[in-house]
Amino acid sequence: MPLYEKSSQKPFQIVLVEPEIPPNTGNIGRLCVATRSVLHLVGKLGFQIDDKQVKRAGLDYWQHLQLKQHADFNSLKKANPHGRSLYFSKRGKIPYTEAKYQQGDFLIFGSETTGLPEELIAENPDATYYIPTTKLVRSLNIANACSVVLYEAIRQVGVWE
Repeated sequence: MPLYEKSSQKPFQIVLVEPEIPPNTGNIGRLCVATRSVLHLVGKLGFQIDDKQVKRAGLDYWQHLQLKQHADFNSLKKANPHGRSLYFSKRGKIPYTEAKYQQGDFLIFGSETTGLPEELIAENPDATYYIPTTKLVRSLNIANACSVVLYEAIRQVGVWE
């Protein structure tokens, strides 16, 4: 069965807070098209959305992307007052595999250099998760982190079964 074949299935929402590197956002855009997820870009971007590097990484899929931009995190929350948010950071205390994902969840990731703002983590400690890695690396590339989390969410929810 194709992903989200039933009309009652809600797509996941990938949120990037102040992304800085165009190819990462392009790759995440392609991931969102592949999984029928929505991409939300929040705050100041480190590039122009029409940057050729973004579109090159997104290839010819960019036109199919469901893309939403928000001036800041409060604007995102105001536009989606009933959305359930899960936060992902190397500073999280709970492994991402312990999250109980639901269709339509907002999966929120921070910028490549600073991660999520400290206040979001402090306000949401029971909804902030991490991806285990060895101590040899500081963190995963954000596009890889989004892929790992999104496919675990899809697996748990069973939208491909």
